[in-house]
Amino acid sequence: MDYPRSQAIVELMREERHDLPWLKRAAQAAIELELSTIPPYLCAFWSILDSGRALTHLRHIVRDEMGHMGLMCNLLKGLGEVPQIVSVAPKYPGPLPGGVRPELTVYLSGLTIEAVGDVYMEIEKPEHPLALFRLEETFTSIGKFYEAISDALTNLHPALSTAGQLTSPQVELKVLASTADALTAIERIRMQGEGTSVSPFFNGEPAHFYKFGEIFHGKMLVESPPGRFTFTGDPVPFPATLPMAKVPQNGWPNRDPDGRQTLKKFNDAYRAVLQGLENAWRTGTQATLDQTIGLMVLTMASPARALMRTPLGGGKNYGPDFIV
Repeated sequence: MDYPRSQAIVELMREERHDLPWLKRAAQAAIELELSTIPPYLCAFWSILDSGRALTHLRHIVRDEMGHMGLMCNLLKGLGEVPQIVSVAPKYPGPLPGGVRPELTVYLSGLTIEAVGDVYMEIEKPEHPLALFRLEETFTSIGKFYEAISDALTNLHPALSTAGQLTSPQVELKVLASTADALTAIERIRMQGEGTSVSPFFNGEPAHFYKFGEIFHGKMLVESPPGRFTFTGDPVPFPATLPMAKVPQNGWPNRDPDGRQTLKKFNDAYRAVLQGLENAWRTGTQATLDQTIGLMVLTMASPARALMRTPLGGGKNYGPDFIV
């Protein structure tokens, strides 16, 4: 089945009939959406020089987003389709896939207060945040899209094949053998990103929006009095970081900024990871997924950080531009 990129999430949300073809298109759209969050969060993570709560938060968020993408790949595979990954690789700077939050421009840079407040928190922002850092807004959040997927699963109760689904304890990726499994996966994705309607915590940890809020405010999220959540707890120091500049449209004009082909090495590794993930779900081969995860760990972080130490000028440095 072909999933053109023009099949926007906003269009899916406007459709009245949420049948099985709709569910398959929605699962592919969710894969693209989750994939689009990983490069900016990785850049933020790789840029951090200090240990501490901010580093831990980013590590967990990146792990969660990889798991979310994998769960949606398993859902689509369970519905009898092969996830597309390489051909839908995101481009930066640009909007989130599918027309979600069209006013938001997602860019690649090192961790900065601006990036946390203007990009990361905006990506994860719930429909009705329990602890706000800006003026109240009303919009359709990513969580609303996942609600629609949950409703479709509940109404259709589709049979899910486990053939070709994959697992990874590193990112808490599990096989979805039933509608109940799929609904649990959707709930995890929503709650880890946004929290619940009554709590900003999921399994004892702040949801992604609130983890970014702690970094933005420099304070831990606390509940005081009961039912009221504010960023007024213990300090969360903003870490020292490598000053990676914002990546311009179409990537860095200088394609070899350090004279060592490091940018090419990074993008070659990134492309290989995306291709490995697609091959893993296309063939249903667990070993391919395991090898790809290992490849990502071994081949991407080192050139990314080398680029982040390469001077660009004006007190800024280069960084990975994630061009396929």
